[in-house]
Amino acid sequence: MLTQLRRQMKVNRWLTKVKTFTDGLNTRHRDTIGGSLWLAPSLLGIATFYILPFFVVVYYSVISSPINPNFVFFNNFTSLFANNAFRTAASNTLKFSLVAVPLAVVLSLLIALMLETRIPFKSYFRTFFLSPLMVPVASVVLIWQVLFHPSGAINELIMIFGADSIDWMQSEHSQFVVVVLFLWKNLGFNMILFMAALSNIPRELLETADVEGAGAFSKFFNIKIRYLSPTLLFVTILSLINSFKVFREVYLLTGDYPYGDLYMIQHFMNNMFRSLDYQRLAAAAVVMTIAMVIIILTLFIAENRFGRDVEE
Repeated sequence: MLTQLRRQMKVNRWLTKVKTFTDGLNTRHRDTIGGSLWLAPSLLGIATFYILPFFVVVYYSVISSPINPNFVFFNNFTSLFANNAFRTAASNTLKFSLVAVPLAVVLSLLIALMLETRIPFKSYFRTFFLSPLMVPVASVVLIWQVLFHPSGAINELIMIFGADSIDWMQSEHSQFVVVVLFLWKNLGFNMILFMAALSNIPRELLETADVEGAGAFSKFFNIKIRYLSPTLLFVTILSLINSFKVFREVYLLTGDYPYGDLYMIQHFMNNMFRSLDYQRLAAAAVVMTIAMVIIILTLFIAENRFGRDVEE
């Protein structure tokens, strides 16, 4: 009798475990179905407006024309790289990004570090750097036209000192003007990101460094910069993306065919779209995508190696 009772208790425990396991599976199954249903509209929108058009662009880049879709594979890319306008646009875009992106990252970090200290009128400085975010693009273009017009405010100022007026947007100084415009528009947002990251650095580490006699530069390079590495990565990627968006301001300032130094890759793609040259446009878009993926992947690898000891 006692043996039979023990067997029955073991069976009951086993049945209880099986029921608990099946209930857990049913709960997870219901949660999976429910989560999938909630995500379905977003996934459908991403697939419709991003993933599918990307593959359509890739398809157009390897055919002869939409009307006569014969596969030509890399012929469109060969024709693209042989095009002088594309080479000029790619070179100008690369030079602009190499100058503007590091400046945007470094200057915004320096401003954030400055505002972290106890300086007078800190709130006014913060407002000054954030105010460009509230200015529409059309107003930005109007301000820059007033400043850098051949008869504008900057020329009036330099003529006071006996210098000749400069046609800023039609000279070798044109890219400098756009770099200043880019920095004016983007420093404020990058500064806020860095200020948020600086506030999350453990205070006890900085206090310990102060007790041990570490200087400001030592604390920055050995503590702060390591904890800032994820934010540095994000700000660099964001600045890189924004450097391609500067086309809007350049286009409004100079039109379809600006001075040679301002002819960007977006000008080339816009002109290819106007002339209905879909194959060259698609090939340029694919090349631009590959370049962006390589750059961002390199940044991720560098940040992963540099910030690994902080995570550990």
